[in-house]
Amino acid sequence: MYGAAAVTKSRVLLLVPARTYRATDFLVAAGRLGLDVVVGSDGALALDRRLVVRVDPGDLEASVDRLLARRGPVDAVVAVDTPMLVLAAAVAARTGVTHNRVEAVRAAADKATQRRRWAAAGVAQPPFRILPADASTGALKKAAAQVGFPCVVKAVSLSGSQGVLRADDERGAAAAAARIRQVLGVAGRPADEPLLVEAYVPGWELSVDGLLTDGELTVTTIFDKPDTPEGPTFEETLLVTPSRLAQPILSEALRAAERAAGALGLRYGPIHAELRLDARNHRRQPTMLELAARSIGGLCSRALRFLDGVSLEQLVLANALGRQVTPHRLARPAGVLMLPVERAGVVQAVHGTTQAAAVAGITGLSITTPVGQTVHPLPEGDRYLGFVFAEGATHQEVEEALHAARRRLRVIIR
Repeated sequence: MYGAAAVTKSRVLLLVPARTYRATDFLVAAGRLGLDVVVGSDGALALDRRLVVRVDPGDLEASVDRLLARRGPVDAVVAVDTPMLVLAAAVAARTGVTHNRVEAVRAAADKATQRRRWAAAGVAQPPFRILPADASTGALKKAAAQVGFPCVVKAVSLSGSQGVLRADDERGAAAAAARIRQVLGVAGRPADEPLLVEAYVPGWELSVDGLLTDGELTVTTIFDKPDTPEGPTFEETLLVTPSRLAQPILSEALRAAERAAGALGLRYGPIHAELRLDARNHRRQPTMLELAARSIGGLCSRALRFLDGVSLEQLVLANALGRQVTPHRLARPAGVLMLPVERAGVVQAVHGTTQAAAVAGITGLSITTPVGQTVHPLPEGDRYLGFVFAEGATHQEVEEALHAARRRLRVIIR
């Protein structure tokens, strides 16, 4: 799958945020590839008894200096999750390792910059307006009316549907903006951060995961999202792969994702693109919603099985090392159900896990939020309660198994 070069000993710097689901999967992948791993993190992580170099993503220069002084040259730099993307690009720039430019990674992390660049490049996306922090309520209502109702109000810097609300009228848009401002304040974002107001795009949603090599996209998987909510919040719940959409539509969606990445200046590494087939026109044109310079988040990659037991994280690491990657997923449909937080409070218990795991077709269940943890639903929340995985002979079997497992779970939040 990678060629003979996979047996060569290489050194990889993994940058791991203190809060991430993905540290273990990347370390396991590195071990399977026989890599020498260097870890940098902004938290006190117990990562397989490894020495962790402390870094601060908010202080790029000092963090790069510390990493190079403590650990020396590496063959690749990989950000395990979103908070480390810019630092990874900065380290790569100093060491000469192939990677995206810092400016491109910053552009991908800012929804307002995404919209501007896609507009300049002619990428299909919703009509939008960018509202400065000091915009009046009247200006906000005017912007919402210009893009049309229903509209979506978004924080430009948050991810995972945090700080995103649908509004059906001017009053709703003003209320959504005020609530998102509160979310940004709690998250410690700058007071001058703008908001994004864009048209709501109805239609089938899908996500594209792939790996860029000098701007060329190699697709690792495409997920359908058959249960995508229509608002007011937009929690991701059910993802099923391979996509059931016709090949001409998928080809158009892949071209849109590749073009969108190029417009941001991304040329290397993983991307995770979210699109909808715009139901407002008969063509159902693939329309870009968002794109991140990382692979799919949470534990969702565990739903994917490639030939020879290779994981998505192995593919990401191999791509970062410049090795040829040719993903071959097993054809059997698979899916993941992300368990949303349904109310604010403290998690007291999760009942029914044994019964849920016993449902035919369920291949795994992981409750990732510990008892005693305070949680919040979207748009304030930034985590899921857990993940359920399934496989089946058909897409319908996968979906039915995941829904049946969820019905057996009872989460107590007080």
